[in-house]
Amino acid sequence: MSNKIKHHLTDDLLMAYAAGSLPEAFDLMVATHLSLCDDCRARAESFDAVGGHVLEEQGDVVAMNEKSLAETMALIAKGAPIAKPKRAQCSVLPTPLQDYVGGDVNDIRWRPIGMGVKQAILPTSGDAMARLLFIPAGTAVPDHSHKGMELTMVLQGAFSDEVDHFARGDVEIADQDLHHTPTADITEDCICLAVTDAPLKFNKLMPRLFQPFLRI
Repeated sequence: MSNKIKHHLTDDLLMAYAAGSLPEAFDLMVATHLSLCDDCRARAESFDAVGGHVLEEQGDVVAMNEKSLAETMALIAKGAPIAKPKRAQCSVLPTPLQDYVGGDVNDIRWRPIGMGVKQAILPTSGDAMARLLFIPAGTAVPDHSHKGMELTMVLQGAFSDEVDHFARGDVEIADQDLHHTPTADITEDCICLAVTDAPLKFNKLMPRLFQPFLRI
């Protein structure tokens, strides 16, 4: 898969992921991309190694309470078994997304947002938001810019915009400087994972009117 991916995550995102400083929605995006991309996974592992070395070099050692292990095991014993969601072997959704959806693409609870486009907002905490988008083949998303950062990763099909062509595994990183009109390829419906830390800026009236209700 990784040899076909052209658009990767930045070092800044991978370092923030390794440091645990990203919002949950962006963590989900990074984890999903890493599950498909050998190149970014190798870079992420190198940042993990650097972080581990830094911790070792700090030299600060904190003594643990002698009862720590016993207390931890007691807490685990009190907890109820966690039901793991079913996972498809050959899936449109990589494993991190299957955990959030509770299954495969057929288990997604889509909600229509107009022109055949559908979305499913995923349950993440914090200010950032994660959603799955279904864009029918040949359909264009209303032209828009951004108030913050938007990461969009293709899971099925492909789309094109003013920047380039994006296929499965590719991630488009958009900020306040990008104004675009993503359009799904005519050959196949497009499914994407999109995460944002601020609302989009639509140029036409109708998308702006419905924006608060659709939480875009």
